[in-house]
Amino acid sequence: MQKLLLAVDRFSTWIGKLFAWSVVGLTALITWEVFSRYVLNKPHAWVLDAQIMLYGTLFMCAGAYTLSKAGHVRGDVLYGFFRPRTQASIDLVLYVLFFLPGILALTFAGWQYFNDSLAIREQTFNADPIPVYPFKFVIPFAGAVLLLQGLVEIVRCVLCLRDGEWPSREQDVEEVDVDKLKEMVHVKDADIEALDKYVTKEGAK
Repeated sequence: MQKLLLAVDRFSTWIGKLFAWSVVGLTALITWEVFSRYVLNKPHAWVLDAQIMLYGTLFMCAGAYTLSKAGHVRGDVLYGFFRPRTQASIDLVLYVLFFLPGILALTFAGWQYFNDSLAIREQTFNADPIPVYPFKFVIPFAGAVLLLQGLVEIVRCVLCLRDGEWPSREQDVEEVDVDKLKEMVHVKDADIEALDKYVTKEGAK
């Protein structure tokens, strides 16, 4: 079971990192359009729509990645003090009551939305139209990947209720923990205080 959970984590991570490259495309597109508009005096009507689509794709496809890293915004003021089983109970209730209905609705409605757009070969309304339906496909796709990761998180809640501790998950980029950093480089608070005093004395000279 743990191998399956970690495999889904890796899949969500791969999807997130793959679509993170849209930042490069977005940056290049904006840079080129600024140069074209203000230096060559040749603006393009379709670029703004393309920018919005790229940003929307990046935003939606980051959902499963962020969930796999437990990185979504959460009020940890009280939650962090609870025992793992209590945390799992709260998470499980919230997943069942809010997450599953919302993501299922997003995926189903997004699929209908995409099909309607594909049927009419929908395009943007400007002088240089571009197709919209490929972008609208991202909605059900991102919803399905997020749903898969959510099911994994639900299984983690059940395992935590059974075992009393959270199962492991894939590790990735995270915020710097100062205490962990001190342990890694074998630095104590007393060493930092002594260095501060030395720097202060040298500065006074």
